[in-house]
Amino acid sequence: MISREKRHGDVHPERSNHSGSTYSARYFTEEVPKFKLPEKSMPAKVAYQLIHDELNLDGNPSLNLASFVTTWMEPEAEKLIVESLNKNFVDQEEYPQTMVIQDRCVSMLAKLFNAPSDSAAVGTAAIGSSEAIMLGGLAAKWNWKSRRKAEGKPTDKPNIVMGIDVQVVWDKFARYFEVEPRLIPMEHGKYTITPEEVKEYVDENTIAVVAILGSTFTGEYEPVKEICKALDEVQAETGWNIPVHVDAASGGFVAPFVEPEIAWDFRNERVKSINVSGHKFGLVYPGIGWVLWREEQDLPEDLVFHVNYLGGDLPTFNLNFSRGASHVIAQYYNFLRLGHEGYMRIMKNLMNVTDWLDKRILEMDRFILLSDNRSLPVCVFQLKDTSKFTVFHVSEKLRERGWIVPAYTLPDNVTEEAVLRIVVREGFSHDLAEMLIEDLKRTLDYLDKTKPALAEGLLESGAGPTRGIC
Repeated sequence: MISREKRHGDVHPERSNHSGSTYSARYFTEEVPKFKLPEKSMPAKVAYQLIHDELNLDGNPSLNLASFVTTWMEPEAEKLIVESLNKNFVDQEEYPQTMVIQDRCVSMLAKLFNAPSDSAAVGTAAIGSSEAIMLGGLAAKWNWKSRRKAEGKPTDKPNIVMGIDVQVVWDKFARYFEVEPRLIPMEHGKYTITPEEVKEYVDENTIAVVAILGSTFTGEYEPVKEICKALDEVQAETGWNIPVHVDAASGGFVAPFVEPEIAWDFRNERVKSINVSGHKFGLVYPGIGWVLWREEQDLPEDLVFHVNYLGGDLPTFNLNFSRGASHVIAQYYNFLRLGHEGYMRIMKNLMNVTDWLDKRILEMDRFILLSDNRSLPVCVFQLKDTSKFTVFHVSEKLRERGWIVPAYTLPDNVTEEAVLRIVVREGFSHDLAEMLIEDLKRTLDYLDKTKPALAEGLLESGAGPTRGIC
């Protein structure tokens, strides 16, 4: 029998090193290399079609309920993004208005986060909250070192206190910049840190306490105001003046519009810095983040570099140099387009959809909600009975309908708890929520009948991430 390869004249010895094509084969007589540059160029439309078709294998962003990251923007915002894709944000001499726009955004955020009117809050755009967190952590470490040196004390054992529910970038910060991470564990029924625990973990070498405004695991806000009061007590007893950094990556664009009475921000004098993700509930495509300091003195001048090789003096405090300007401009578009009223309307609608989902999930009588105390538009729930199947089976079955609903275990100390999570973002309507609930019901019916085999050691094998789910 003649092999399929020979029938079709396909005699490439290393098929895995080439990319095949479908109807674009009207142009190709040979396959396209996957891992080395093609010898010849090809028409733009053909290259586009090849890549476009391959990307069809990705999931549908609109049905990706795993991610906090924005998957929809208005056409006018997309037009501005395209128009500014060729602008290098760092080149202030050539694109001065873009820097003006960044400064306006920082000012708007400082006011949104209740910076004192008599202070000179400062900040910068970053490529997501990961870079923003690195910058905030570095400033905290530098300020701690300066204080210790002024007191004639050693600076070789800095630590940072935070819950184990922090995003993995905090682990990266601690490792990259040689800071001991002091992680407060979760417990059954308690998934955020408490002021009492914070007091137990800090000492004179603590550069900062990190409080999370919106845990990725349960959507809960950590008690920033109460943590600040606990640190006031510590200072009164010991003299240790320990600042707080609020990781508001997810909640910074939710709390001010849904629960403005919560004093999580610069209303607390001990809160010296805040990061927030514009590409989460700031409603901008990835990646854009922001970091702000309460006062100019909270950002050490030693960390700001000045260069002149782009023309003029260029102060910069970022981990990278060149980056696109388009997402800063897109953030400014949202601020102007939506204003306070627009953001409030969107966030309240997301919370309404989330509340509806919570009720429908509870009505099934198959799940326990872990997000009872949540303040983000997030549903986190676990199966009551795992003797027949697990949340991992539920997640896998839902993918057959296109839904990406992550299943994962909680961090150390509660790793035996496995959960499902639904993040409600703009674009996830009541209509889609109804479809999801119906598919979830069908999934449970199917799994009840088929009773899939329970894999031994499923949770121990690393099924689903246990830190910093985004």
